[in-house]
Amino acid sequence: MHLFTPFECRDMTARNRVMVSPMCQYSCEDKDGLATDWHLVHLGSRASGGAGIVMTEATAVTPRGRISPQDLGIWSDDHAEALKPITDFIASQGALSGIQLAHAGRKASTVRPSEGGDPIHGKSGWTPVGPTEEPWPHDEPLATERLDSTGIERVKHAFVDAAVRAVEAGFDILEIHAAHGYLLHEFLSPVTNAREDEYGGDFDGRTRLLTEIVTDIRAAVPEGTPVFVRISATDWLADRRSWTVESSARLAGTLRSLGVDLVDVSAGGIHPDQQVPETGPHYQVPYAERVGENEMPVGAVGGITTPEGADEVIRNDRADLAIVGREHLRNPYFALRAAEALGHDVPVPRQYSRGFQ
Repeated sequence: MHLFTPFECRDMTARNRVMVSPMCQYSCEDKDGLATDWHLVHLGSRASGGAGIVMTEATAVTPRGRISPQDLGIWSDDHAEALKPITDFIASQGALSGIQLAHAGRKASTVRPSEGGDPIHGKSGWTPVGPTEEPWPHDEPLATERLDSTGIERVKHAFVDAAVRAVEAGFDILEIHAAHGYLLHEFLSPVTNAREDEYGGDFDGRTRLLTEIVTDIRAAVPEGTPVFVRISATDWLADRRSWTVESSARLAGTLRSLGVDLVDVSAGGIHPDQQVPETGPHYQVPYAERVGENEMPVGAVGGITTPEGADEVIRNDRADLAIVGREHLRNPYFALRAAEALGHDVPVPRQYSRGFQ
């Protein structure tokens, strides 16, 4: 098996094992979450660039679930309609389209990172929600609303409704975002979940919201539609009780039994005190290897920047997908150039064929 071995998952087959990592674009300028030409060109160019799976950025399932006012959304039929031309184009280029369904939780209502990422106070912002009232520790934190049982049910329904809309919009793969300190990760981690009801406490309680959402989505979408889950394998907080790689491996077994097809393994994001290890090529790949030990298919992310490196991850059975983020920002045609470098004969869009002769 190598980087250009097709990846088969339920009714879908990706032409290779390169996946475009979900990367927020913060580009819904005054569009209230509606996809724009930027999203079409950004995602479409990675499809024409040869990737097997093209994943959207974190796409909010409710207005309050956005990180910033410029985030992509899918909380209405209008949002799904705006995304349909994107899935059509991705399919026309031979790639599979994926959408990451997300809720920002207590990390919501901030200006986009290019403008500082500070919380938005006043009428232009909104009140974030979380497992508890504890806010994200900004210098001037926003008041956070603790989700009660009614609020939790609304979140669950929002994820399911978004999943159904996504399938209707033509997406081939659904990914549930449970990483990077956003809402579902906030419920998973004891760092942020101090609840004493059925959605807190022990491992089963803290994972309940995610597993219920997975169960409901799996029942609501076609059996042939793959469902992925992105997790943070570790909180990078070794000096306190936190979410660990061992927790992630245990969760992966549960998710596999519920019909999840792949775990997309990232790390961190739950608290600014995290201690990020020294970064470098493939620095998070060992997390994917650990999570995948129970035969759960996994995707590896983090420092995968070269064709040879991506191929090594697959050839050595360290992961089932090589998830490439920032290198795709630098080079939308990463997969085509990887095929060229690795000696694989893959189709090139006829419009670009002169550049690959």
